[in-house]
Amino acid sequence: MATRAEILDALGLWPLWRQRADFWSSSSSTTPVAEEPAPATHRADSADGDDMRRSRIAALSWQAFAADVDACTACELCRSRNKSVPGVGDMHAQWLFVGEAPGAEEDARGEPFVGQAGRLLDNMLAALDLARGRNVYIANVLKCRPPNNRTPTPLEAEACRPYLDRQITLLAPKVIVALGKSAATTLLNVDASIASLRGRVHHYCGVPLVVTYHPAYLLRNLPDKAKAWEDLLFARRALSA
Repeated sequence: MATRAEILDALGLWPLWRQRADFWSSSSSTTPVAEEPAPATHRADSADGDDMRRSRIAALSWQAFAADVDACTACELCRSRNKSVPGVGDMHAQWLFVGEAPGAEEDARGEPFVGQAGRLLDNMLAALDLARGRNVYIANVLKCRPPNNRTPTPLEAEACRPYLDRQITLLAPKVIVALGKSAATTLLNVDASIASLRGRVHHYCGVPLVVTYHPAYLLRNLPDKAKAWEDLLFARRALSA
């Protein structure tokens, strides 16, 4: 098992930022990408209506949650996904990490943050003495992958919001960490830069929310790892407040 110093070294926090070979390996396989359907510009028809759908989702148990997400047809993403990606982790976690949407690897495996960005997130958690499945739950705003990893549309985010809200109710986390601009602006319903949202305690569903960079962004922008570490320490203080 890696020591704390080794974990911090992997994050570039001890003593200098250094590149991890396994994060940057070019050996990962690629899969053909299907032609992207046009994003929905109108709400998909719902058999039971929006209000009834929200009420039904709001009553879901953990045991019924994943199957309900897998059966969802509220937006066009259900037609292009391979697997739905409900979330993963400790169902009694104090920490909830929320990203934007599943990528190709997540769509293939049905679990969020499993690629290079996921490995970086795991190291970030380890530096806080956390781990996915141990006091941590990981989810996305969207439960299905947008084709070609495009930015989710507002209607897609709106269709998935009842699921995230239900997860928050079931979890009752002490702090939410929004990973990346898209997740942050969607949850906070603002049009703002990530720089302007960092370093402050926001709230979503009555839970303190802290904004930081998406791990995929950090893989491309190494110097900002230090800022992300500051954000995580800030989130830990918000949790303890």
